[in-house]
Amino acid sequence: MNICVCIKQVPASSNVKINPDTGTLVRDGNNTKMNPYDLYAIELALKIKEMKESNVKALTMGPPAATSILEEAIWMGCDDGYLLTDRKFAGADVVATAYTISQGIKYMGKFDLVVCGKQTTDGDTAQVGAELAHFLGIPYVCYVDQVLEVKENSIVVRCNLDKTYETLEVEFPCLITVEKSNDTPRLPSYKRSVQYSDHQMHTITFSKLFDTDESRYGLKGSPTQVERMFNPIKDDRKVMLDDEVDSYAKQLKDILKDRKYI
Repeated sequence: MNICVCIKQVPASSNVKINPDTGTLVRDGNNTKMNPYDLYAIELALKIKEMKESNVKALTMGPPAATSILEEAIWMGCDDGYLLTDRKFAGADVVATAYTISQGIKYMGKFDLVVCGKQTTDGDTAQVGAELAHFLGIPYVCYVDQVLEVKENSIVVRCNLDKTYETLEVEFPCLITVEKSNDTPRLPSYKRSVQYSDHQMHTITFSKLFDTDESRYGLKGSPTQVERMFNPIKDDRKVMLDDEVDSYAKQLKDILKDRKYI
């Protein structure tokens, strides 16, 4: 069974730089970590590997520095790592990102299951998984928190729908997006870090993809454009209302009106 886990490098804090020209995050590899939901995606993929003999490959799209999270994935138990990187991919929105990843997966070869985290902590759209399944032409299931059974031609999963759980069976090939669960992601193994210290990651550039139409990638392939992005300004000013309780509502209304909130 061939499993592809899609992971992403995200900022490790809210102190991030923004490119003023493109309105996108500056991803220089500093102060970054693996997207938390992707740790659960890796853990679930490795659980499947324990249930059924599988080959688990990790795939990420980003700058060369994103290789660090591929190393982390391999130290956790993945068998191989692939880096989708090219200047032509820069500035992609969710549509262009999903399309690029779909082309990367096709480059990697035959697969039975694609596993993604529910969402990323930098974009928070939770759309890439669904759009990726669309571009791959396969069914998908979201909010998965547990694999109940792996059959010859299908997988049975449990979906966490907040107030209830739903059990679904979906045929291979398919895609699932993973919710946080009670299965704590395993830590990277020091033994595997030594064992794979010389392991070379596979690099997938634009020229290696089956579709080399530049209008499908990066800013050119993004139907949504960020008009402006900026860091929030911290404002800790406060106003104390010391009058009678009955006048609080009028004072508050006057303040909001003066500041043009109402």
